[in-house]
Amino acid sequence: MNTNALLQLLHSEVIPAIGCTEPACVALCVARAKEKLGSEPDSISVQVSKNIFKNAMGVGIPGTGMNGLPIAIALGATIGNSTYELEVLRDTTPEADAYAKVNMQRVPPKISINDEAPDMLYVRTIVSLKNGKTAEATIQGSHTHFTDDTERYIGNNDNNHAYSISGLKEVYDFAMEVNLSDVQFLMDGAKMNMAAAEKSFMGNYGHGLGRLLHTVSNQHLTNAHPTQMSNIFGDTLFTKILCYTCGACDARMSGAMVPVMSNSGSGNQGISCSIPVYLYALEHNCDEEQTLRALTLSNLTVIYIKQSLGRLSALCGCVVAATGSAAGLTYLMGGQYDEVTFAIKNMVANLSGMICDGAKPACALKVTSGVATAVLSASMAMHHSFAESTEGIVEDDIDRTIHNLTRIGHDGMCQTDDVIIDIMTNKY
Repeated sequence: MNTNALLQLLHSEVIPAIGCTEPACVALCVARAKEKLGSEPDSISVQVSKNIFKNAMGVGIPGTGMNGLPIAIALGATIGNSTYELEVLRDTTPEADAYAKVNMQRVPPKISINDEAPDMLYVRTIVSLKNGKTAEATIQGSHTHFTDDTERYIGNNDNNHAYSISGLKEVYDFAMEVNLSDVQFLMDGAKMNMAAAEKSFMGNYGHGLGRLLHTVSNQHLTNAHPTQMSNIFGDTLFTKILCYTCGACDARMSGAMVPVMSNSGSGNQGISCSIPVYLYALEHNCDEEQTLRALTLSNLTVIYIKQSLGRLSALCGCVVAATGSAAGLTYLMGGQYDEVTFAIKNMVANLSGMICDGAKPACALKVTSGVATAVLSASMAMHHSFAESTEGIVEDDIDRTIHNLTRIGHDGMCQTDDVIIDIMTNKY
């Protein structure tokens, strides 16, 4: 086990992000090209992979009240700061937003899908001035990895140089042995994601699923008459896990100016692998050591699975993130390595076919499905009830089971992505 490499991997993959990370990635690329140009451009051309396009099409851009790539590009070209990485739009203000919207009309960006992009995560930006001066920037492989012919700039998430995890046992052993001070930031990230959820309860974000469930779980405080939903859900830890997880998703998918701690380039993944674990630990008075080890296990499990799945795919990332949560929850319930493998097998047996049809407010529903299944999978695992090798894509070996899942998402669902994007782009 390479402790230093695993720590570096955690620190590079679990980072703050504002807004959906795909439009943020595009804004980051535009900001970098603008900085190389030396001033705001007079023309902007952006090529993206189909997966970037899919995830940027219907999601809110923080502070703007608008969706999609054009406003993200305009902000990147005006107030974007590439040193902020996935918080590239951190400096957005009402004044900056208004200026960017005017600039978007003055310099409408040319956006195209590169069907032959060298990676599922790919953005290339060319900016120019009227005097003919041009500059360009390319992001490929991970959301902050810049590379082009004349300059190489490595952000935190250099996927090409990341340590390759050998298997789930390495993840588990590291989580059980790591110095707690080295992973304290995971607790800070969980609290950051909780704050995003609490913001959603106070406003009208997305489809309001988190706020609705929060109201249901707190009806006893308001003396409200029971509703049909309260009779189903009630004031339980399970309801709290659902409402906080999807509430944080509600906020960020609809463009709230609120940071979340992401995992492997996805805010929803960071939310889904941290909030359920943190809330369970809080409810059961787990000490800091238990909580941090569970958060480490959850986050690093997600990173391990994503290493073979890839940053973007036709498989919903909520499945992967919830699988991390299932591992962390199982540990907090008193499980050890064997029980953790049982929980992951249950997750793979259940949600392996959930498609990703782009980032959008309705992602809160998928997040809820994932974390609900994580709770059930962990609970079953603690009773040694799990999907066995005679069932579907599950095998006796946990790493082969995980690779079966990622093989489906990375190789088997490529045509699915094409069909999804065709449907999305021909609805109007």
